Amino acid sequence: MLEYKVVECSTVTDEQLEKIVNDFVRQGWQLEGIHFAMRESSKRPAMAFIFFTRQVGNSGSADSRTGGEA
Repeated sequence: MLEYKVVECSTVTDEQLEKIVNDFVRQGWQLEGIHFAMRESSKRPAMAFIFFTRQVGNSGSADSRTGGEA
C-alpha cells in the first residue's frame, strides 16, 4: 500500500527545502515533487508543498516516525 505525506513550507528558501527533504528521506519517505504557491506581487514563492510517498505493509500501519512541518 502506498502512503502519502504532504509538508507545507511557508519559509521558501533553498536551505529550508533541503532540510525538509533530507529529514523526510532519512525517515524512509521518497520525494515525489514540490509545488510552489506564488504571489502576484512577487517573483518568489509564498509557500511550497512538498510531496512524499512510501510503501507500507498491507495492514496499513505506518512507521511511527512521521511528523509535521520540519
